[in-house]
Amino acid sequence: MAALAGTPVRAEYPAKVIKIVVPFSSGGGTDIIARTLAQEISTDLGKPVIIENKPGAGTVIGTQLVATSEPDGYTLLLASFAHAVNPSLNNKLPFDPHKDFAAVSLIARSLNIVVVNPASKIKSVADLIAEARANPAKLNYGTFGTGTSAHLAGELFKSMANVNLTTVSYRGAAPAITDLLGGQIDVIFTTVASAASLIGGGQLRALAVTTAERSSAFPDLPTVAEAGVPGYAAESWYGLYAPAKTPAPIIERLNKAVAKAVQSSAFKRLETNEGLIMVGGAPEELDRYVRDEEARWGKLIKDANIKVE
Repeated sequence: MAALAGTPVRAEYPAKVIKIVVPFSSGGGTDIIARTLAQEISTDLGKPVIIENKPGAGTVIGTQLVATSEPDGYTLLLASFAHAVNPSLNNKLPFDPHKDFAAVSLIARSLNIVVVNPASKIKSVADLIAEARANPAKLNYGTFGTGTSAHLAGELFKSMANVNLTTVSYRGAAPAITDLLGGQIDVIFTTVASAASLIGGGQLRALAVTTAERSSAFPDLPTVAEAGVPGYAAESWYGLYAPAKTPAPIIERLNKAVAKAVQSSAFKRLETNEGLIMVGGAPEELDRYVRDEEARWGKLIKDANIKVE
């Protein structure tokens, strides 16, 4: 029977190009993960998936773009650590990270690595704690960007290990590592992508990983918790969101595509290159995880009086 006149016919999803907004510049870790995801889910969904980089204002510009987009499944957000800490760093966000978004999937979690100059007498986390306590405020650690995972991993270490390290801010990982190699700073809590090759080449000494569990990429490295700070855990993450009110069947279809994507060989390579721990969980898992992260980092940000520069 023909459809009644005036009755809208819902097209099967997806019927056109899907866009994933990355609130960072191209070339970084989040962008690499987004492009890998786009390639994999495009194959599964049967439609092109493109990336639009919208950096600026600590991810706020790109995130707001998605928050105000049509909830039709064709504009998505690749969110990361900033999505959970921005509410504590900025009380005037133009969006609500929960009410304005629908969780799709927690794609992966990622670690940072505690590294020092190989010429340093600090050979373990225990050495770092002992040296910091013996020389309060004389040791310093490099960070790149207020409120980034690398920055807050260091602040959490200071708090939980009860040590006083002086924070030295940089505009990126590269200049921080350059100064670490040159002996201007003592330690960095940095990303796998920025440090892996230097660790492998003996130019940096890795002390520990910041996640709660050991990394398959660095199986011989202890966690910070194992190495002397019980209960310590600091990680970044990557999650896919749609605008709020996106229909449940679309969320479910995207969720299944992500779950398949993270099992691909392309993502397996990222486990080592980017220090990822694959998840691909249900939408509820992403929502629960981010709320927990928001609470724990919000407390640290308040206690340490951290403010956006």
